[in-house]
Amino acid sequence: MPYSRAERVGDLIREELSELLLRVVKDPRVGMVTITGVTVSPDLRAARIYVISRAGGGVEDQTLDGLRAARGFLRGELGRRLRLKVIPALAFVSDPSLDHAMRIASLLRELHPAGKEPEDG
Repeated sequence: MPYSRAERVGDLIREELSELLLRVVKDPRVGMVTITGVTVSPDLRAARIYVISRAGGGVEDQTLDGLRAARGFLRGELGRRLRLKVIPALAFVSDPSLDHAMRIASLLRELHPAGKEPEDG
């Protein structure tokens, strides 16, 4: 399957937003955030940005509030940096994949305690 335009734009948005959040946004609520993925609609009018907080694993409500408050500023900066005809509307959501992975890891630890080796049968 070919690499679609929406995927390419999503990658560009992820790179630029990471840079903006690291160097430009000064809101203390945003602090330690990692962008784990960006999905862009096929018409390039909407982008969903998946984030996790490096401070606590999940994303607290105040972090999402800070990102949502900076949404207009970030969209304007993306417009200046990406030079696209239409800059997608940004929607920030918490990425559940880290919590899901931690849950699976804990279940696996319960199945195979640290001291026991699995038997080759």
